Amino acid sequence: MTNHAGANPAPAAPFAGLTPDSVLDALDDVGLRGDGRLLQLNSYENRVFQVFLEDGSAVVAKFYRPQRWSDAQILEEHAFGLELAAEEVPVVAPLVLALPPHAREGVALRGDPPTLAVAGAQRWAVAPRCAGRAPELDDPQTLRWIGRFLGRLHAVGARRPFAHRLRFDVATVGIAARDWLLANDIIPPDALPGWRAACAAALAAAQHLFDAAAPLRTLRLHGDCHPGNLLWTAAGPHFVDLDDACNGPAIQDLWMLLSGDAAAMQAQLALVLEGYEQFMPFEPRERLLIEPLRTLRMIHHSAWIARRWGDPAFPIAFPWFEGAAYWQQQAQQLREQVDAMREAGG
Repeated sequence: MTNHAGANPAPAAPFAGLTPDSVLDALDDVGLRGDGRLLQLNSYENRVFQVFLEDGSAVVAKFYRPQRWSDAQILEEHAFGLELAAEEVPVVAPLVLALPPHAREGVALRGDPPTLAVAGAQRWAVAPRCAGRAPELDDPQTLRWIGRFLGRLHAVGARRPFAHRLRFDVATVGIAARDWLLANDIIPPDALPGWRAACAAALAAAQHLFDAAAPLRTLRLHGDCHPGNLLWTAAGPHFVDLDDACNGPAIQDLWMLLSGDAAAMQAQLALVLEGYEQFMPFEPRERLLIEPLRTLRMIHHSAWIARRWGDPAFPIAFPWFEGAAYWQQQAQQLREQVDAMREAGG
């Protein structure tokens, strides 16, 4: 998951001035002197670089997309990462930064402790490099292990809610995305009636299951806990990229680890919960939310691409997005989701 569609749109070509030299200068401004080697890592939303330092170590620098999150939202993400790390939950937390005497005028640090650097419209954070491989999700022991660490993460997340970050629900993630797409005439006219009807039915079905699962306990979540945000090491899983941390139900951090048909997903979830419930109770009613959450992610993803279309990286990555065929396919998938949600709700 990426930026919620209700947020302000980012400007076109927001990273046009972010050159290798400017990345190295930004790191130097917070006392991390690069040796000249850097590697851009995959990220559509932000710009992320692995930077090798003169002392022989390496760090990962993230430059935030302008107008996506407020400083307060970013600092809540950072504080959550540091809180998790202090409890020895294996996350990649931000480094605490300091301005050296040679820092350029206009560079400032924010946060207590300071973890966010700011210079004009540019904001960046730095984290240790963490190497790893993809988890083997067909291994029962791996699923239990991931469940244990998610239980520990949620035990910390349940202590208090985020004050500034978003709440993951039908209105914030689904309805806001749908309304923005319709208000901005994104969908081709020949595909619009079918998509609009399918989306309305899908959102109604999703809300019905959210209501059926109520009352829902919400807690601070990773928010985007798919396999690509899990690095497997000899010590087990490491969670990376808390960029989408939010308030929401626990199942939001579990369902993206599941795959296959309904029976296979239920078997996988049972293994994850074997580990999870060693540290946190799980409310069985939240199983009703797996298909609604999948539906919200689909609608949100379409709005995310549309809101980023002015960024030159997006037309290259999603060349099929403007065609009617994409939206017709989305409408069909949403109709299938309505069937899946009806089945899930009995």
